[in-house]
Amino acid sequence: MASQEGKYNIKAISNMVDIQPGTLRAWERRYHILNPVRNESGHRLYTDEDFKKLKWLTEKVNSGFTISQAVSLLETESTSVEEDENHGTVDSPQKIKEELLRALLSFEESKAQDLISHAFSLYAVEKVIMDILGSALVQIGDMWEKGQITSAHEHYASQLLKARISMIFYSLPSSGLLPKTIAVCGPGETHEVGLLIFTFFLRRKGFEVIYLGSSIEEKDLPLIVKEVNPTFLFMSCTMPDNALKTVEVASEMKKQFPGVHVGLGGYAFDMLDQDEREKAQPFVVGHTKDSWNEWLNEKLAELDA
Repeated sequence: MASQEGKYNIKAISNMVDIQPGTLRAWERRYHILNPVRNESGHRLYTDEDFKKLKWLTEKVNSGFTISQAVSLLETESTSVEEDENHGTVDSPQKIKEELLRALLSFEESKAQDLISHAFSLYAVEKVIMDILGSALVQIGDMWEKGQITSAHEHYASQLLKARISMIFYSLPSSGLLPKTIAVCGPGETHEVGLLIFTFFLRRKGFEVIYLGSSIEEKDLPLIVKEVNPTFLFMSCTMPDNALKTVEVASEMKKQFPGVHVGLGGYAFDMLDQDEREKAQPFVVGHTKDSWNEWLNEKLAELDA
């Protein structure tokens, strides 16, 4: 277990992980990921645990993740930093994901399926879905957008992973006593990863979820909401170019159906300017399980009031 004693000042820790002090302060201020202690002079001193977190985050950023994505992965992979250090075998979630990516990008279906089955034999379903398969999907999408893999690689890997997640998703029981929910991608969105993971989270809690995915025509959404009469409507958006339109649709749906709680998820809303972010804020559910639970509990409390 890492020491919680403050050892490193900001200059030292910045040199150790090779990031600028200003960047470190910005990460600390925005994402609340570190817990530096103060010495008698009031200066920050960072712990071994802080160093491990920063090292893990910078490795993810250097491999192509945004800092927001890396922080989200760190929060969902509560033990991944220790696992990566203490287990050099394929049995750690990180190692399984790396082997899985290699198999998928080599079109080795049998090996990929075996690795997924192996992961389920070692870890809870939620951890495998969110920390291994979901993380792999995010990385594959990022690699494709950067031109590091072909569209054929991206389609093959994404379809195989989404198929495994969907099999589990539809096998989960839902409760007719819990509010009905619709989940759909925002206008112009084709990336379903975040929505699929969030929908899995809802199904694990027993919600009845009607998963529409991507490519639904905007004009059809009000018709479906009217027919289904859900309590919740969730929309996801990962592409910044689609964020404002998604917020507009969310606002319009709330006007047409005031009894429906509308939620928005995805990193695209983090990239809006201040005024635009304020318009989106009432709908945004966040990026972590804790923020999802907080948002849902708040809305469910309103229903009971």
